[in-house]
Amino acid sequence: MFKGQFTYSLDSKGRVSIPSKLRKFISSEANDTIVMTTGTVKCIDIYPLDEWQKFEARLDTLNTFLPKDSRFIRILLQNASEDTLDSQSRILIPQNLLEYAKIEKEVLILGVHKKIEFWNPKIYAEYLEEFPETYEQIAAQVMAK
Repeated sequence: MFKGQFTYSLDSKGRVSIPSKLRKFISSEANDTIVMTTGTVKCIDIYPLDEWQKFEARLDTLNTFLPKDSRFIRILLQNASEDTLDSQSRILIPQNLLEYAKIEKEVLILGVHKKIEFWNPKIYAEYLEEFPETYEQIAAQVMAK
């Protein structure tokens, strides 16, 4: 399970290293391969290949004749990109994903259960401020289910 928060920098080619504390949770089944796509908020979602394959299996259950299902699949996959960690554990982030997340130099890297998220640190701070409820209130509601 991915967890934690890290701040790294993009290199001049648009690459960023995956922190070792997150890398250790990428299973051998992923073969050091990740899939990146747009998040449902202004971030980049990063999935190890084996987790992405589970996610794709969920896509198979959607009805492509329903406009919302088709739209979701189309937008998700048109922005998906696969890469393999290089010898320095870096991945190359496609320009369209960097633009979507408004990431320029600094990258806030979050471990979020079965995926990793890349954020512009300023946008993430704004995202946290959007919620009227406190963390404690949200936790009480979510965990009471």
